[in-house]
Amino acid sequence: MPDETPSAPPPSKAKVFLRRLLTSIVLWTVVIGALFSGNQLISNGVFLVIMMALAGFGLLEFYGLVEKRGLICFKEWGVFGGLLLIASTFFYLSGVLGIHEAPAKANDFETSLLIIFVLGLCVRQFVSTHNTAGILAISTTLFGLMYVPWLLNFIQKINFFPKANGTYYVLYFILVTKFSDTGAYAVGSLLGKHKMIPRISPGKTWEGFAGAVAVSTLASLLFAYFTGERLTGMNWKHAVILGILLSTSAVIGDLIESLFKREAGVKDSGQYFPGIGGILDLLDSLLFNAPLMYLYLRHVLTRP
Repeated sequence: MPDETPSAPPPSKAKVFLRRLLTSIVLWTVVIGALFSGNQLISNGVFLVIMMALAGFGLLEFYGLVEKRGLICFKEWGVFGGLLLIASTFFYLSGVLGIHEAPAKANDFETSLLIIFVLGLCVRQFVSTHNTAGILAISTTLFGLMYVPWLLNFIQKINFFPKANGTYYVLYFILVTKFSDTGAYAVGSLLGKHKMIPRISPGKTWEGFAGAVAVSTLASLLFAYFTGERLTGMNWKHAVILGILLSTSAVIGDLIESLFKREAGVKDSGQYFPGIGGILDLLDSLLFNAPLMYLYLRHVLTRP
């Protein structure tokens, strides 16, 4: 006889929300506590470990989505190149090796590494005896490198920014971004009726988007008020602009990852974090916000 045991009902939206909230609080408490430990060796060491872990596992998840989609990539080369990019940029900016360059100088350094990486992928294809889709393999591998570690590297450029307390700006942009996620989920679950792009993400609504912008902007204003001069160049006008900018970009980043997951036929990129999913599910809204925060910090907040 067939098994007629009913499957367990899916958890309610309230339970999912509480899981996501609890996981986020625990995760970011550990990260923030390490970054603000007061010991530079500990804070820099933890920062590097976190960046390497996010880049490595994030790339593994991305290349896993590529393979589920039926495409090919040079996964091992991509992960190696991503870890090398993260580590080399850290040592270039942190001053550990006696180098004290502005974050903008790291752009040329990264470009050199990316050129070498592309050449290495081409050589890898030269010696491949079974892969006849070289253009596809090189393209997917390179896109993974740009999507995860290259965008993540902007967090390092914020953290080691010489004209401001970069660690506070890392905390600021993470907080504003994650409050955007919280506002979108809470308001969308309670009031959401009008779908944004249902073919990509059926759960996202315009009401949730409005909630993301409102909650994120409020968090930006409150954080800017309580931190005061620790956020160099910040005032209420910049706080409002950044709240709107980062929340909007966070929703777009979330939709981009949803597009990748839908094409691969999976709900979550991984199962590392209860209520959230994988590394990419954790990072999706942060990846595009990091360069936006860095550029705003460099060209607006600290402009001479």
